[in-house]
Amino acid sequence: MLVSVVIFIICLGLFLLSLCWFLSMKCGEDREKSSPYECGFDGLLSARSPFSLRFFLVAVMFVVFDVEVVLFVPIVYSFWFFKSAMTMLMSSLFLLILFLGLFHEYREGSLEWVD
Repeated sequence: MLVSVVIFIICLGLFLLSLCWFLSMKCGEDREKSSPYECGFDGLLSARSPFSLRFFLVAVMFVVFDVEVVLFVPIVYSFWFFKSAMTMLMSSLFLLILFLGLFHEYREGSLEWVD
């Protein structure tokens, strides 16, 4: 029974690998396929638009603080189950690190939208 399951898993893995290889095969590249299409005209300017680095930094900070909030919610629930000094110490240390990071970003000027 175990041998047949292992053989099935190996065959399934080989099948999926060969399927990925077959589907990822590309035909020859040429100028027409790799150039951007702009209503039949040749592109005059670059198709790339300028990217705001300030917006990127704010988005990264949002993601980081969002993950920190997700990590902090279970700590609040753990107070109900584990009423110990160690839980309080660890959560206080976690909050201290969060506030030090926020203070550093404020002093660095990363939170300022306008220069």
